[in-house]
Amino acid sequence: MTKTLFRTTIAILAASVATTAMAQVSPEDQIKFRQAGYSFMSWNMGKIKANLDRDYNHDQVVGAANAIAAIANSGMGALYGPGTERDVGNVRTFVKPEFFQNMEDVGTLARNFNAAANNLAAVAANGDQRAVSQAFGDVGAACKACHDKYRAD
Repeated sequence: MTKTLFRTTIAILAASVATTAMAQVSPEDQIKFRQAGYSFMSWNMGKIKANLDRDYNHDQVVGAANAIAAIANSGMGALYGPGTERDVGNVRTFVKPEFFQNMEDVGTLARNFNAAANNLAAVAANGDQRAVSQAFGDVGAACKACHDKYRAD
């Protein structure tokens, strides 16, 4: 059931991103959408951390890990189109211009993040809290690797 829900979520998100890309989303909306995705992942990382710090609830961890993996695999790279390297209107971006000049490195960081997110979802499904803690740390390290290089303060 969990795998079916996960696959369905990924399919819906992928279709949404593909539709978004084809609809010529404005740079302002691209920034808003990607920030929403990262915020949602952050919220789910917080849920996992809370479970690792106190009473561990397997179902909550699995749900949060699946949500993170779904967003990570949703094709968010399509939301880094031309014009999104700077603030647009009243929407502020936190991405450094260097991000757009180093796409090979960005691609490597994105693949590493996706692999870590997918691993977290797989490990969470197995229920081993210690393994979840390690996989959770790997996701955090993958986030940090990109933030350290390409996120402005």
